[in-house]
Amino acid sequence: MQIGYVQFSPALGDLGANIEQIERFSAKFTDGGLYVLPELCNSGYNFEAKQQAHETSEPIGESQFVTFLTELCHNRHVHVVAGMNERDNDLLYNSAVLVGPDGLLGKYRKMHLFLNEKDYFAPGNIGLPVFEVDGATIGMLICFDWIFPEVWRILALKGAEIICHPSNLVLPGRAQKGVPAHAMMNRVFVVTANRIGTERDLTFTGNS
Repeated sequence: MQIGYVQFSPALGDLGANIEQIERFSAKFTDGGLYVLPELCNSGYNFEAKQQAHETSEPIGESQFVTFLTELCHNRHVHVVAGMNERDNDLLYNSAVLVGPDGLLGKYRKMHLFLNEKDYFAPGNIGLPVFEVDGATIGMLICFDWIFPEVWRILALKGAEIICHPSNLVLPGRAQKGVPAHAMMNRVFVVTANRIGTERDLTFTGNS
């Protein structure tokens, strides 16, 4: 399986611009590959207010972003894991979706919220699911989840062979040093797709 990531700077509050960026990068995708995009790459991350977080969210079943990913995966014959701002009734979740050529295969909702993410998002409530993709078992974590050893172990015990880790990391070098240790101890492959750029007072650390 060809595995890769896209490291880019999503535009805060501009879904159309983010779709255009991902479409451009997807020209380099290889048939049959698995590609990981950063956390909240449909909406951006550092919201100015709760209203902005709500306005940039989408229900997965009605999501322009998921529809775009489905078409991309169908046309490129790939699977994609991408972070997105998910709305479910009145609640928002910092989620990751797994999409393939036939559409949505599953999702994960971030369990461990970082700093002021708690002002916008509810903690994940669907546990730590795993999914089968081309004979490999896939798990997902999001950004700050990385610091908790239990989540890695649970996914490994569920049979995960590849853990996709969409991220918006801002602490220089911390996760980039810690995640390989989790991978080694649990005997899994990990793909951390971190974003770059600056949003308001936050600068993201790249080094996916």
